[in-house]
Amino acid sequence: MNHTDPPTPDVLATAGPNGTFPAPEGDPGAAPATPGPRRKKLSLWDRGKFLLLLLGLFAFVVAAQVSGNPLMSWGDALSIEARSSWWLLALIGVEVVRQVHMYLGERSSPYYVFWTDRVFGRAETRMHRYNDWNRYRLSRAAKWIVTLVVALFVYARLEHVSLFDAVVKVPNAIWSAIPLLFQIVLLLLIVVGQFAAIFWFMSKGGVEVYYPDDVKTRFADVWGQDHVVSRVKENVFYLEHPEEIESRGGYVPGGILLWGPPGTGKTLLAEAVAGETGKPYVFIDPGAFQAMFMGVGILKVKSLFRKLRKLSLRYGGVIAFFDEADSLGNRGQLASGFNRPGGRAAHAATRLGAHGWRAPSYADGLEDFSGCNGVHYLSSRAQAELYEHRASAAGRPGFGADGSVQAGGSVHRAVMPMGGMMGGDMGTLQSLLAEMSGLKKPRGFLNRVVRRALGMKPKPPPKYRILIMMATNMPNSLDEALLRPGRIDRQYEVGYPSKEGRVKTYNGYLAKVKHELTEEQIDRLAIMSPQATGATIKDTVNEALTQAIKDGREIITWSDVLRARVIKEHGLPDDHEHIERERHSVALHEACHAVVAYRLRRNMAIDIATIERRGGTGGFVASVQLEDSMFSWKSEVEVGVMVSLASLVGERMFFDGDNTMGVGGDLGSATMLVAQSITRWGMGDTIANWTMMVSEGMGVGSVDADRPFGKQVEAKLQELYRRTEEVLAANRREVLALTHALETHKTITGEDVESIMEGTVGPTVDGRRYHEPEFVDIAEEYHTSALQAHRGGSDDLRDLPELDRVAAKAPAQSPQPTSSTQAAAEPE
Repeated sequence: MNHTDPPTPDVLATAGPNGTFPAPEGDPGAAPATPGPRRKKLSLWDRGKFLLLLLGLFAFVVAAQVSGNPLMSWGDALSIEARSSWWLLALIGVEVVRQVHMYLGERSSPYYVFWTDRVFGRAETRMHRYNDWNRYRLSRAAKWIVTLVVALFVYARLEHVSLFDAVVKVPNAIWSAIPLLFQIVLLLLIVVGQFAAIFWFMSKGGVEVYYPDDVKTRFADVWGQDHVVSRVKENVFYLEHPEEIESRGGYVPGGILLWGPPGTGKTLLAEAVAGETGKPYVFIDPGAFQAMFMGVGILKVKSLFRKLRKLSLRYGGVIAFFDEADSLGNRGQLASGFNRPGGRAAHAATRLGAHGWRAPSYADGLEDFSGCNGVHYLSSRAQAELYEHRASAAGRPGFGADGSVQAGGSVHRAVMPMGGMMGGDMGTLQSLLAEMSGLKKPRGFLNRVVRRALGMKPKPPPKYRILIMMATNMPNSLDEALLRPGRIDRQYEVGYPSKEGRVKTYNGYLAKVKHELTEEQIDRLAIMSPQATGATIKDTVNEALTQAIKDGREIITWSDVLRARVIKEHGLPDDHEHIERERHSVALHEACHAVVAYRLRRNMAIDIATIERRGGTGGFVASVQLEDSMFSWKSEVEVGVMVSLASLVGERMFFDGDNTMGVGGDLGSATMLVAQSITRWGMGDTIANWTMMVSEGMGVGSVDADRPFGKQVEAKLQELYRRTEEVLAANRREVLALTHALETHKTITGEDVESIMEGTVGPTVDGRRYHEPEFVDIAEEYHTSALQAHRGGSDDLRDLPELDRVAAKAPAQSPQPTSSTQAAAEPE
């Protein structure tokens, strides 16, 4: 019986005649009397459902009398059943009295209190001695008994037998109806089975199970990611020894997200976890949840987790790896990533170069510069800043004719859209989230359905040891709910390996082939590859082996490795030859870049200098970082600008104030670096972050009222231009020497540049010859002929002077490792 807690006897004693509680005597200002407890009002259905059941049964027995005898009238049937089924009428009367009783209890507090406290109080007290589960079981059993009695009563009336005879005839009737039941079930199976079979077949695929003996990868096979491996080992320990943390009130972390650039070993690390633990490894293909029909993705998710639970119980644990997890999508707006813990937005697409994913290229929209590349000689961080600014060009301010800033929108960091609104289809991602959170539900049909139907408590669910690992190179596209603790408990960045990691990776892959590289050469190779991943290192070694086999050798040499680096990092040159006059200007252009970079840079080294054309690039000078630094200084930015300006300064210096259009890319890089250093990095006359001021709608017109922004940029460029001019003027011989070497060899290494600048012997070029007194006269004479050809004074250049090699006369010395070879420089 539904009621509130009855009042205590002393409270009842003070209740008024209407069940109200009067205010205390002598307190006229007290609150007015409040009504006493009453029965909670029931809904119309809860109040009348039993009365409707009894009336329905009585109407049924009357109708059964009429249907069995065509001469029977409804009045006669009603009088007959009133005598024979009087107990139904009695139950109806009792139910009517109960309804009146509840009606009075809802409106009269004394009436309700009397019956609940004096009459039904003891019975209620006894019932409350049972716990909730036992009361639920008794209620369930009573409902089953009432249902069976009603069914038997209806069957007895249909068969015109007594209730006791119906109990005897029911088994025989069920047995006789079995063929018909089988036909109905078979028909349902045929109809439903067609759809079930279609969806079952479509729900398969995209999931590969590797059993313990199938996975041979171990943590020792993951090179260059020691810091990540050490953290993942913690998860493996708790997966194999869950009692260590569960006995202390904790729980085993069940999810790991591995994020970082492609090729850094995320998938290999997941395989190593499976190999070390000896657990089954379930690989989920990125397109596993993509389906033609809506709902198939949900079935795939449920089928996957059923399989994971079975494998977990059978083997004591299982590893589930979702590769390219960004394919799961996002349910709502794209996650910004800048507010997430761990700084994962540092690897947003607009920061590719800054944090070492890869340097921006023309395909990224930097600009289609003709002539010099314009960005190769810049640091990766400077390249990334340029890319970021140009990616957000649609919202940046422009410069007016007077050098002032024209507001064109707010400058902000561009976030490239990633992911979609959903995963495979509507509900797939939601189903995945629910399954990852619902690993504690009871298992088995008998346990969940049959035991509950029999009023038995289901067995507690087992502890499923499922470690879910996900990998992505676009973490910003993942749904926030997917990454919350409880689903993904750990998030590890698998970034580019450090120098030590690269050395270890090179040693690992080189150990699988025959080679003659020394430890010093491998160490130099690691320095030359600051953004190399495990995949790129493996590919470079394989390409080096290909080059060796092409030359008829089985042993990889240093030149093979360097040739492979040039092919993989810069591509093969076009089958194009510069005309002689243009060849000289391009070589001088790149020589100026190389001289300024060599003289001024301390944190970077020249990797390669070339005048061989690749696409729209006539030539370039590429540099590599010597240290894995995180920040750039003002002096480093200024040096980068001077390296950019070197082409313009050199062309004007050597060609009587004239210059090619090929300096456009260099000037764009220099201008953008200076502009950003003034507006964002406090490297100009002002300290305020002008970019932030523009985005907030403040100070749109200028950075300084006396010195507009454009004038500050121009003044800084002019200052750096003069400093660059001084460097090139002091190194005129070196510029002519590098120009001659580039025209002769087309491609030279960074060590060759050093040998020319210092007068030593390089791997390809003998730099001592360029320091002999007669070289300056020869070089100046040749340049004069090139200048006359440029002015139109002659049709052809003089033949390029050949310098006699003196390397054979030089004392024997082991050449330093280089980043390219003559074989790599020559077009194939």
